[in-house]
Amino acid sequence: MTSLKTELLIDPLIVRKNIIYLKSKIVKSSKFMAIIKSDAYGHILPNIVKDIDDIVDGYGVVRLEEAIELRKISKKKILLMQGVYSQDDFIESVKYSLDLVVHNQHQFNIIRENNFYENLWFKINTGMNRLGFEINDFLDIYNNHLSDKNFTLMSHLSASNDKNSPSNNEQFKSFEDLSKRLSSNVSKSIANTGCVINFPEYSFDWVRVGIGIFGGYIGNEEMQTAMTLRSPIVNIRTIKKGERVGYDGRAVAESDMKIATVYMGYADGLPHSLKDGTKLKINNEDVLIFGKVSMDVTTIDITNVKDCKIGDWCEFFSPESSINNLTSFNKLISYDLMIRIKSRVKRTYKAL
Repeated sequence: MTSLKTELLIDPLIVRKNIIYLKSKIVKSSKFMAIIKSDAYGHILPNIVKDIDDIVDGYGVVRLEEAIELRKISKKKILLMQGVYSQDDFIESVKYSLDLVVHNQHQFNIIRENNFYENLWFKINTGMNRLGFEINDFLDIYNNHLSDKNFTLMSHLSASNDKNSPSNNEQFKSFEDLSKRLSSNVSKSIANTGCVINFPEYSFDWVRVGIGIFGGYIGNEEMQTAMTLRSPIVNIRTIKKGERVGYDGRAVAESDMKIATVYMGYADGLPHSLKDGTKLKINNEDVLIFGKVSMDVTTIDITNVKDCKIGDWCEFFSPESSINNLTSFNKLISYDLMIRIKSRVKRTYKAL
């Protein structure tokens, strides 16, 4: 058994710093919900909750099983962001005091049949066209069943990362026009990470922030990547001008080169589609992927690295080298890369 391991290091202090930064952007009356679905975007949910529970007001997850496990370690508000789809799941959600999103008639029928209107968030489609009631359909439900109830009105922005997208103002207008037709005791929530950064005036009663707390938001350098993904060099070779590297010979040497083979491939969760020229770090120097990613290894151009040897770490991303550098160059998203890292990569969670 080899002692060599690809490592994923998780730093909760950076997560805390990112949250504090994001909270500084919103109005003081707004509450902060940390979205920690999919095992906290791969950051180990139970550990993250333990280390941020004192600085957030609630959590959002998607799967009921994850919400139940979360309830065992936190007394804060827990929002099941896609709600429930059966009577059995509804009973479980009430048992564990979960807040439920209601986004279609099927879900509302479950609520109505149980005559249970506590801790509900009604999701409205304002332009994402994915989940949520159409506004007129919701108004029918509101006028017949909800006018005397307390709940949260929510929607989701489709292009909040792009401050100049006209869809933002269109969605804000639809959301505000609807909210004016409802009782003043209805809470409101529309802000995700992009909204907090670009439109903090729309933080309303709750913000729901996911990727930003883990440093995967593009366009803001204040928030650092909370993960370091690194793997050791296992081989170094010299190749001559005209020689090819990797499957299909995609990478062709234009001059004599020095190539390092790094102990991580697509079986570890690295995207097979990473392009030649993707910038990584070895010994704090920039290096470039050269050749197709293989199942177990990746080949790197280290021609210009003066002092490099087997066992040295190659960093794919880190707090000092944002995950967005890698994903943007390859037309990927940070969400995908964070959650795709496989179990054979050693995860190390740093103590605060």
